[in-house]
Amino acid sequence: MLKTTPFVPDSHVDASSSSRIAPQDRRVLSETELAQLWGVSAKTLQRWRTEGRGPRYLKLSKRVGYPVEAILEFERRALHISTSERATR
Repeated sequence: MLKTTPFVPDSHVDASSSSRIAPQDRRVLSETELAQLWGVSAKTLQRWRTEGRGPRYLKLSKRVGYPVEAILEFERRALHISTSERATR
């Protein structure tokens, strides 16, 4: 089962603007959680970010998080039918 962590905005951010976002839209995985889920190292995810590969991510100060929707979108784009063609979206 996919374990997700709710994103909690910093205390200096206006809470009224984030309250309009549904809780399920704010679920993120940490770098470590995504690395474990995919069976890759955290260093691989770090390298992918540097190269502009991998799923979209949030970076707030030093904290990196991967929204679940961005992870699912990346996985859908990576689907293949065979070695010669990608699956249709």
